[in-house]
Amino acid sequence: MSEDFRVLIVDDDFHVAKLHAAYVDSVPGFLALAPVGSASQALKAIHSLRPDLVLLDVYLPDASGLDLLRQLDVDTMMLSAASDTGSLQLAFRRGALAYLLKPFTSESLSQQLRAYARYRRILAQPGNVDQETVERAKRALIPGEVSPSVRPRSATEAAVLESLVPGEQYSAAEVAARVGVSRATAQRYLSSLADDGSVDIQLRYGTTGRPEHRYGLPSAPSGAARTDN
Repeated sequence: MSEDFRVLIVDDDFHVAKLHAAYVDSVPGFLALAPVGSASQALKAIHSLRPDLVLLDVYLPDASGLDLLRQLDVDTMMLSAASDTGSLQLAFRRGALAYLLKPFTSESLSQQLRAYARYRRILAQPGNVDQETVERAKRALIPGEVSPSVRPRSATEAAVLESLVPGEQYSAAEVAARVGVSRATAQRYLSSLADDGSVDIQLRYGTTGRPEHRYGLPSAPSGAARTDN
């Protein structure tokens, strides 16, 4: 069973939508659903497919994406060439989690999706949240705002971080064995390190069962193709 975040792309340009779907599929932990090209198709797809996240253009043939946004009860990010401040303000007023201007690189979208994954992990913690958690969730949605933490670390957390070798990926069980702690303890510290940007999470798929989370040190961003439509 997959734990991927399911992403619906809404863009009337088939070629751009296909390109964005490839960008989404290249990010570990995300799966692009079949794109749709209109507001009416988007509503039907959201109802039937229940995506975790919608990537929505402003310019659609049958309605403005900003008007559609007001009707959606699903996490949504705007991907659009609409660069006027009015569109930006309206998008955030109506609940958009992010606004990515075309043209953008695959790396820019990747960073935004990884930020969304951190946001979801923070809000997936059990129990009620405190104000610090609220602020962490807000910061997590801004890729540039999440960087390796400079907060004091416990000896165990520092040992978990130091056990990771650049360029290598490890399971929680492997980290636990390297540090000499339980798997649950390693998992807890790895999740905390991922939330503050000190560790990246990827998924590795085996022949059966659930995908395995793999943890490693963040890699330096690289350039990528741009989308200009």
